[in-house]
Amino acid sequence: MGVKVRGVKQSQRKLNTIINDIQGRKVVRALQSAMIIGGSQAALYTPIDTSLLINSQFREIVINGARITGRVGYTASYAAYVHDPSIPQNFRRATAQKEFLTKGFADTQPLIDRTIQKEMSL
Repeated sequence: MGVKVRGVKQSQRKLNTIINDIQGRKVVRALQSAMIIGGSQAALYTPIDTSLLINSQFREIVINGARITGRVGYTASYAAYVHDPSIPQNFRRATAQKEFLTKGFADTQPLIDRTIQKEMSL
């Protein structure tokens, strides 16, 4: 005697949707954590004169289909000028460096890798 079960395909579809949603949340959370770590270190290297540059730092996550991209930057119009290593400048802040955004992420790369691994495994 056979028993008919209804709704198996619908249940599988909903389960896949839930699993994909959990994975998507993990990716966004891991990316956000990585941007916070790198952006914090970059803020330490950012030159401060009037605090406009450091206060203009932003983080952005863009989801385009299956691709999720994170971006950290500065909205101040002169940020690229200050970041450019070919333009010599003297900074008042002892920790200020040229290429502050690039160096901030490069210096924290091992910590970022561990954080992403931890966030994705939870």
